[in-house]
Amino acid sequence: MTILDNSVARLNQLKKTPFKTVKTVSIAIALGTTCTLSMAADDIRSTTLTQTSNQTIKPSLKQLSNNLPAKPQAYTYGVRPFYLVNDMDAGPLKDELMACSAQTPSQTNFSIAHRGAPLQLPEHTYDSYVASAQMGAGILECDVAFTNDGELVCRHAQDDLHTTTNILATPLSKQCTIPPMIDANGLLTNADSIECRTSDISANEFKTLTGKMDAADKTATNLNDYMNATAAWRTDLYSQNGQVLILKEHIKLAQSLGMKHTPELKAPAVTMPFNGYSIDAYRQQLIDTYKNAGVAASDVFAQSFNIEDVDYWIKNEPDFGANAIYLIDDSNETADGKTFDKNDPSTWKHSLANIKARGIKTIAPPPWILVTTDATGKMIPSAYAKQAKALNLDIITWSIERSGPLAAGGDWYYTDLGKAINNDGDMMTYIDVLAQDVGVKGIFSDWPATVTYYANCKGLS
Repeated sequence: MTILDNSVARLNQLKKTPFKTVKTVSIAIALGTTCTLSMAADDIRSTTLTQTSNQTIKPSLKQLSNNLPAKPQAYTYGVRPFYLVNDMDAGPLKDELMACSAQTPSQTNFSIAHRGAPLQLPEHTYDSYVASAQMGAGILECDVAFTNDGELVCRHAQDDLHTTTNILATPLSKQCTIPPMIDANGLLTNADSIECRTSDISANEFKTLTGKMDAADKTATNLNDYMNATAAWRTDLYSQNGQVLILKEHIKLAQSLGMKHTPELKAPAVTMPFNGYSIDAYRQQLIDTYKNAGVAASDVFAQSFNIEDVDYWIKNEPDFGANAIYLIDDSNETADGKTFDKNDPSTWKHSLANIKARGIKTIAPPPWILVTTDATGKMIPSAYAKQAKALNLDIITWSIERSGPLAAGGDWYYTDLGKAINNDGDMMTYIDVLAQDVGVKGIFSDWPATVTYYANCKGLS
């Protein structure tokens, strides 16, 4: 696909459009912490955290770069990794991980922050990003979408503002693609079809929103119930600030935290070209944003579920394309007329040999595609993982800590692994199989401290 002349002209016009200063957006710098970590064989003692910063700032688009935190001087695991290790089945791995209980936390690129730390903090918000850095994640993700005036922003999907922000509680809800409908009795009548897109609003309008935990009650009859639907195993305790970021701000924040970058180009929810803005212009704008910020190509791992996006970067931006990651799951890699089977190559849309021949060096399937079980219920590498390894493809995986309690075997992220997954501690075994047997180079996590603890214990940088 080539860039249309009118797309280039439109993009240049958009870049010249001035943005108004956001006047009253408040955020609190996440607490820098130090911690003393110790744990006896089967006795996890409480972790002591010392507050080192509690400054409140009010940044505008222009001012944010002056208010960024310094790279954390201390990292913290918090209590969750110890809970998981303590919950493991008895065995050598549990003993090994327990023996690391007194280690000092350190940053590792093996730990990749998936949207920040959204297990407990609203995804793609300032507080969530800073928390992930303090947990030792070395790489920070921004899912990239665009506004109606051509600014790139961090949202998991172009069409998720109604579930990840407070837009429905603001006048901007009227601009949504499918706004909430209230009948004569004051009842919400279309909870199952509300849709609000980043492309419905401008960058300035986006910056007035507050991020919240991703949730919605699609059966609700009022907006309050619709918006306040956080899962019981998550929390709204840290949802008070919810500062959302445009990509330029995200880059500056990651740089200030000493983190590398993994932006994901999200599939447009609108028909492209959009107001003259083509898909190729979108692909190029993502890379140009990092180049204009002075970020080295070696520190950027652009990713996409659309293999043509990765093809574009390899062809047109080879320095960035060399690090580009092809995201894989059964939704985009199932052969026509088949049901995806991680152990049956005939069900895969693209052979792994074809993927490598396109110049793609790194793939990123979810963990369940990389792991299967043997006759005894032990977790082992899948045929998909074995073939990728034989072809010398680098592998990362997504996402650990995205599910609720694992007593019932987990959800989609643990597909076909019910025989091996029956308690929360099995998550550490899952990580170990991915790291040691599959050989992944990094793991995305919704609570990066879990992966950081494992990586630090195993000496994975």
